[in-house]
Amino acid sequence: MFWDAAAARRIANAAMVSCLQPASAALTSAAAAIGAAAAIAAGVVKSVAMGAALALAGWPLGGQAAQTLPLPCPSGAGWRLLKQWDLPRRAADQSPIGGFSAAHYASGSDQLWLLSDLPRGSISFWTGLAGPPERGPTRPGQTSQPPPQLLGQLPLASGAAQPLPEAIDAEGLVLLGNQLWVASEGRRSAERAAQLLRFNANTGALIEALALPPDWQPAEGRGLASNGGPESLLLLPAAQGPPGLLLAAEQPLLQDPPRQVRLLGWSWPAGADPQTATPQPRAQGSLLLPAGEGWGLTDLMLPQPGRLLALLRRFEAPDRWQIRLALYPLPPPASPAATAPLASWDLLTSGLKPDNWEGLALGPPLADGRPSLLLVSDDNLSPLQANRLALLSPNRTTACSPGR
Repeated sequence: MFWDAAAARRIANAAMVSCLQPASAALTSAAAAIGAAAAIAAGVVKSVAMGAALALAGWPLGGQAAQTLPLPCPSGAGWRLLKQWDLPRRAADQSPIGGFSAAHYASGSDQLWLLSDLPRGSISFWTGLAGPPERGPTRPGQTSQPPPQLLGQLPLASGAAQPLPEAIDAEGLVLLGNQLWVASEGRRSAERAAQLLRFNANTGALIEALALPPDWQPAEGRGLASNGGPESLLLLPAAQGPPGLLLAAEQPLLQDPPRQVRLLGWSWPAGADPQTATPQPRAQGSLLLPAGEGWGLTDLMLPQPGRLLALLRRFEAPDRWQIRLALYPLPPPASPAATAPLASWDLLTSGLKPDNWEGLALGPPLADGRPSLLLVSDDNLSPLQANRLALLSPNRTTACSPGR
């Protein structure tokens, strides 16, 4: 684990500013940030620093306070690319970094968490996304703001009673209390099964590994497609009781019709403690992919209640990428028919660089306080690809209401 003390001090300052806002967790966040910065400056950073980082991210047991993401209005207005960065490919010790598959951004501390799908999995921590709007004309995504800086890494590891396989494929990320939930895509083998994994966010140690239901398990002509397992995981807030999780396959199960990707909900019984109880899976319908071979669902987020924003990817050899966002209604549990999108947007026409874009998250706030949309790409450690971040905002006319 390695950290940048100067960057840690910037995070502490950001948390102090957040104390001026009327939030009960602000003082806790500021204290955690100051403690983390002091430890970093002294060179004493162990697992307790990860606890401070989690407090800094501001995720209570029920997840972060729900934020809505405005959508393009009218729908055909599309998205505007605000900024686009290439991230470094090596850490300070020259070890390779990359394979980023999921993201979480804490706006109060300007801290970004990136999940890596390299064989054992890790979380890397970054800062420096927040910045003033660009002055003067720029091309789409062009920015004078330097790229975010790497603060440190937390490797995922075996727990005291739960060994971590030699190779996982960490693709989806949810922070809940002091725990990390990770969707592992796996492969069609018992040695590398697709699973839902629970980790201690302070230490990265594996707490629990949950198998997917029988329909998702590999069998003759059935189960997850090769390299088509779960890539998406999101938190579903609940009006009452504990929240739930929503997991999605990248591609249709072998026994399912083409273009239909299944959703799998995970819920806790009323009164159960999500920190200790095991969630139970339930079918949550399916989403309809675009026409044409090769489309996959790489991430999901909840922009507004009852809506899903999907990141869709298609690769055609030797080097052609297609990247879209699609808006779907959230299917009800056990819905038999595939849910078609309400709207779809081609992001390459907005100036997004063609690449392996895999992660979605709410990004830094815009000038009017609304959140931006953050995307992250997976370089697969390939010299032909890059670790990239992008920030987008929806184009909206003055006639659009704030809640639309």
